[in-house]
Amino acid sequence: MNGLDAAITQYIDPYYLRIMILLGINIILALGLNLITGVTGQLSMGHAGFMSIGAYTSAILSMQFGFSYLMALLTGAAVAAFFGFLIGIPTLRLEGDYLAMVTIGFAEIIRVFFLNFEPGGRAVGLSGIPQHTNFITVWLIALIIIALNTRLLKSRMGRAFYAIRENEIAAASTGIDTTRLKILAFTAGSFLGGLGGGLYSHYMYYINPQDFGFMKSIELLNMVILGGMGSIPGTILGSFILTLAPEMLRIVAEYRLLFYGALLVILMIFRPNGILGDVRIYDLKKRWGRKEVKTCRS
Repeated sequence: MNGLDAAITQYIDPYYLRIMILLGINIILALGLNLITGVTGQLSMGHAGFMSIGAYTSAILSMQFGFSYLMALLTGAAVAAFFGFLIGIPTLRLEGDYLAMVTIGFAEIIRVFFLNFEPGGRAVGLSGIPQHTNFITVWLIALIIIALNTRLLKSRMGRAFYAIRENEIAAASTGIDTTRLKILAFTAGSFLGGLGGGLYSHYMYYINPQDFGFMKSIELLNMVILGGMGSIPGTILGSFILTLAPEMLRIVAEYRLLFYGALLVILMIFRPNGILGDVRIYDLKKRWGRKEVKTCRS
């Protein structure tokens, strides 16, 4: 635990502080996946692959090349974004199940690569990573990303993303460059995946390839689906629920996946669009603005 977190633990229990830091990291990761899958409609099931690239890259740059914390984080995120760009180009013609299979295969290739990557410690993992990530850093970055996401989705480009999700052919017929925007969404989402991975590695001291397996990708996808596809408040809520759920279910840890499955089945029946599906921050601001006007008039 670094000095800042040690000072905060005078007021907050270290256990709760750890959960809050992991929640902030999960929000960053889930918002990246939300851009790809929730907003643009490209089903990606390999987001943990981009997270692992960011985690290993930033850790190795810090430990072996003396990069500063900020430079290591940004470089790790940039490398993840580069791979997202490379994956995004050939998969443009793929949709739905086929795109999901390609992204799963990509994440598995990355995991097997790190299992045999000597500078990354192979299957043993990488230990002794400098712990620079703290509560303030994580939540400051998370708030900046939430603000930038909100601004992006409120813009003309953000509405074009939603148009591609709803009907790509109709969007293209209105003059939207669907190819460029789909690659852009994939690259930006991968950047956030790598950034979350870098924050994770510099908080956990130790990482290994099993931390970024298929179940991690499913966990992130569940956060987006549970909260509401394409919704920033929904993604934050989904991250909150699925970060706290494992802690609350520790006494029945072996049945945790059963709980997740039951939760998603119930959700699909009663809220098929997610808890806050299609609820956006600027829509909430508009509603609050109208209520204030009505209150003033009355």
